[in-house]
Amino acid sequence: MIGKLRKFKTTAKAIDQPIDFSVPESTVMLAVYLAVPEAENARRAQNTSNGIRRAKLMGRYPSKAPLGFINLTSMDGKKGIAPKEPEAAIIKWAFYQVAKNDHKVSEIRKIAYDKGLLCVKSHFFRILHNPVYCGLIPVKLDSGEEQLVKGLHEPLISEALFNQVQSVITTKRKTTAKKNDLQAMFFLRGFLSCPLCNRKLGGSFSTGRLKKYPYYHCHNRCRTRINAIFLNDCYQKKLQQLMLSNNTIELFKNILEDQNIKTQKASYLYAQKVLERKIKDEGLTLSQGRKLFIAGVLKLDDYTELKKENQVSTKNLKKEVHAILIKLKAIDEKSQIEEKALVEIFQRFSEFEVPDKRHLVNLIPPTNVDYKTGDLSLDLNQAFLKILSKKDNRKTEKR
Repeated sequence: MIGKLRKFKTTAKAIDQPIDFSVPESTVMLAVYLAVPEAENARRAQNTSNGIRRAKLMGRYPSKAPLGFINLTSMDGKKGIAPKEPEAAIIKWAFYQVAKNDHKVSEIRKIAYDKGLLCVKSHFFRILHNPVYCGLIPVKLDSGEEQLVKGLHEPLISEALFNQVQSVITTKRKTTAKKNDLQAMFFLRGFLSCPLCNRKLGGSFSTGRLKKYPYYHCHNRCRTRINAIFLNDCYQKKLQQLMLSNNTIELFKNILEDQNIKTQKASYLYAQKVLERKIKDEGLTLSQGRKLFIAGVLKLDDYTELKKENQVSTKNLKKEVHAILIKLKAIDEKSQIEEKALVEIFQRFSEFEVPDKRHLVNLIPPTNVDYKTGDLSLDLNQAFLKILSKKDNRKTEKR
C-alpha cells in the first residue's frame, strides 16, 4: 500500500509514529511498526483458538449453536448450548425417519421444512453428519486429526441412532424412489390370489400411449389382471364402512386420556415446575447480589455482570416454560377428540403412510375378490368383530 501511495506522490504519516522517509534507515523502523501489530493479531488469534479448543476438550460448546440448540451462559461465565424447541423435536424426528430408511432424505427434509425446520438441502445434510446432536463435540488437534469429546450439553439423539443414520446416508440408494412408488401403489400385493391358479398376484406398471397404468397381475400364463387403482378404491370403500361400536368408544377415550394425561402431561408438568423453581432461584440470586452491592461488598462491574447473566438465564428459562405450555395445550386439544373422528377411524385411510397401510391390510385382508366387478369382503377376526361394526348396522341400532 505504501508503494502504491508513492506512485501517486503521496506519503502516509502516523502522528504517534513519525517516520522520515527521506532517510533510508527509516525503512527498518517502518518494518518494526508493521510487524508488531501483525504479530499481536496472530497471537490473539492463536489464544482464541486455544481457548475454544480447551473449552471443547472440557465438553463445552463455545461456538455458535447449531440449528436446534441455543447458546447459554452460566453463572460462572462459561458458555454452552441447550435444546431449542420446536426445532429440536423436528430434528429428532428427522433422525428417526432417516434411520428407518423408508423414504429418501430429500423427502424427509421437505416434511421437516413443512413442520418448521427452516434449512436448505445442504444444511440438512450437515445436520445429519453433525455429532453434536448425539452429545459428541468434534475437536481438531494440532496434528490435524479430529477427536470426539463427550459434551456437557443434553443430546437430542443417542449415539447408536446417530451411527445408524451415518450408515444409511453413506449407502447408495439408487432404487429407493422406485420401490417407494411401487409400495405406495400396490399396497395389496401379497394379499391377493389368482382365481385360476391360486398364486399370489404381483403388481407392476404397464406402459400405454399416454402414460403408465398400474395393474395387479398373475405371473403365470393365466393372464389374470385388474386395475390397481380400481381395486385399491374398492378395498378402501369397503374398509371405510367399518366403524367403532358403541361400547368401544369409551374404551378408546380412556386409553387416550390415560396416555396423554398420566404420562406425557405429567412429565411436562414436572418439567414446568422444575423450570419455575429455577426462575425463582435466579430471582433470589439477583436479590442477594443487589443487597451485597448496596452493602458495598460487591463492586459495580461485578454486579453489572451478574445482572446481565441473570437476565439472559431467566429469559432462556422463560422460553422453555413457554414451549412446555404450548405442548400442554396441544395435549389438551388432542384429548378432546370428537366422537365422529374417533368412530370413523378408517375415513382417512388414503392419507396413511405405506407401512401403516400394509400393516392394516395384514390385520384386515381382503377375501372373495371378484376381479371383474371389484366386489370383495373383509376377513375380520373375532377381536375385530367385537369392536367394529358396519355403518348400516350402526344406523339400525340407533333407530
